[in-house]
Amino acid sequence: MKILVTGGGGFVGRRLVERLAAQGQIVTAALGVGTVAPKSIPAVPLELTDDASVRGVVQRGWDLVLHLAAVSSVRESRERPSRAWEVNTVGTARLAEAAAVAGARLLVVSTGEVYGAGAGPRPETAPTAPLSPYAASKLGAEIAALEVHRRAGLALVIVRPFPHTGPGQSSQFVVPAFARRIRDAARRGETTVPVGNLDPVRDLLHVDDVVEAYVRLLEVPFDGSIYNVASGVGVSIRSIFERLAEFAGAKVRPVADPSLVRPVDLPELVGDASRLRAATGWSPRYDLDTTLREVLRAQAD
Repeated sequence: MKILVTGGGGFVGRRLVERLAAQGQIVTAALGVGTVAPKSIPAVPLELTDDASVRGVVQRGWDLVLHLAAVSSVRESRERPSRAWEVNTVGTARLAEAAAVAGARLLVVSTGEVYGAGAGPRPETAPTAPLSPYAASKLGAEIAALEVHRRAGLALVIVRPFPHTGPGQSSQFVVPAFARRIRDAARRGETTVPVGNLDPVRDLLHVDDVVEAYVRLLEVPFDGSIYNVASGVGVSIRSIFERLAEFAGAKVRPVADPSLVRPVDLPELVGDASRLRAATGWSPRYDLDTTLREVLRAQAD
């Protein structure tokens, strides 16, 4: 099968293209400007904000397009909301139209953040109420792709992964940021670490479990269905900090830094992946402590 992975040079994309290539798939990574290609994987340039670029890349005879490319940082989306909308929503609309014309199947990666504030594990039928330009633009991407599915017969699956981490994730995200700050403080003999809000609860997955979910979803009908990728278990950001400090052997305590606090933060974000389990048999293989230890080791390298 000929597969194009947009965002194939990103944190999740790199692992996904390597996994697909190991299965014997013919995989190509579509990369934005300045993105380094994964080793031994063919790559093509792709600019989601340019119609000609999207059409030129998508209409090359792919059987399947896995769309991971996005403005994925909530902070960045707040600083540049128009770019988040242009890349995440309009870019996905361009990609969906091109895939429909080319007769390719399309898997769109959205986010569990589209559900917004609420309590308890959220199923796919839960109301959506995004609270950031990132989440709102991802919901817009879903709507755009579903419209092409209904109008033009695009073969489509939408995936809503909940927060995930692992070795290689940028320190602009909370777990590697904590790991780096904790290790730096321990090396300098400091006893405090700056943090944002530690009260929110998150459903945190290992990146390889998310990749496994995407791979398994390639076998389901591309009928416009939406699937959560989640463990169903919530953990507080405070607990994540405390576990990282314990595993690092660092006697440090968190100290609030106003510059690290989001203007709006979801109190709880936990997902229900019953639909994914029923369709594919997927379940997470990595427990939280293993995941956190791997991130710590990566920060030490």
